[in-house]
Amino acid sequence: MQPDKIFYEPSALNYELGKILRNQYKDLPWIPIESHNNIPELRNSSNSEFAQMKRHLIIGVRKTHRYVPNYKSSDFLVPYTSSGCSAMCLYCYLVCHYNKCSYLRLFVNREQMLDKLMKTANKSDGDLTFEIGSNSDLVLENTITSNLEWTIENFGKNEKGFITFPTKFDNVDSLLNLNHRGRTIIRVSVNPQEIINKIELGTSSLRNRINALNKMCEAGYKVGLLIAPIVLIDNWKRLYAELITTLANELSEKTKKEILIEVIFMTYSYVQRAINNEAFPNATELYDQKLMTGRGMGKYFYRTPLRADAESFLKDEIGKQFDLSKIMYIV
Repeated sequence: MQPDKIFYEPSALNYELGKILRNQYKDLPWIPIESHNNIPELRNSSNSEFAQMKRHLIIGVRKTHRYVPNYKSSDFLVPYTSSGCSAMCLYCYLVCHYNKCSYLRLFVNREQMLDKLMKTANKSDGDLTFEIGSNSDLVLENTITSNLEWTIENFGKNEKGFITFPTKFDNVDSLLNLNHRGRTIIRVSVNPQEIINKIELGTSSLRNRINALNKMCEAGYKVGLLIAPIVLIDNWKRLYAELITTLANELSEKTKKEILIEVIFMTYSYVQRAINNEAFPNATELYDQKLMTGRGMGKYFYRTPLRADAESFLKDEIGKQFDLSKIMYIV
């Protein structure tokens, strides 16, 4: 990411990371704000400015530290060092939470967040797993802050617990030689290259994501694979069959042996559609009234018969190439 300007809470400059970022981007405009949650200049922008807003970087202090129980790939969802993202996936669920203000926000009080994480892990009778990347892509964030190197090495000193995060990016070389002690789980999200090209704008290619996953596994990290989100565009059966075959052919034997697979269907929303129609008028239209139905809070889901057919198809295709016990869940 190459930001064009910085919006910052002045108190962020009292932290070590805030000072580092101030020097790192000293040649850019720095605009003081009262709160990273409420920037009138951006909140009042039109949807058509969405892509330009994604070039802004917001720096603040995280004040919310509440852990949310999770029953999928972790025990808790943990607010961590960033929220939002500079990529522009047309289905991005962060837009549901932040509307057009889903730009990348960095939180500089990382010592406070990691301290709580480690204390919570150590108080538990067993090993807890903490999802630290549910609000952002930490591999992308790491290219700016080096927070992953800092977090992985420090959490690796712990005697209990695991941290986990998903990514659509391949910038992992700086993580390969860290002393992680097996306490970090990286999960790479994949889709057919056609969907990446048309829908996951600004993210790494499928081949690069696969290579990154192989590298991380070889470096001793615990690894996972998300086939997500499943987007049922034209020819989706051919696209996903080809994707699963590509994964079987290009993942290393070690990776195939160790991965667990998560399968997640796309949810879409009225808010996302409105933003996409104005910001990306020539982009792929993800809403299809024949395929989708509304369900609370302006969200769209695939209709039950189509969803059931797709789940059955994906299980069959995965079963041809992988042990079905590798599938953690399908949602």
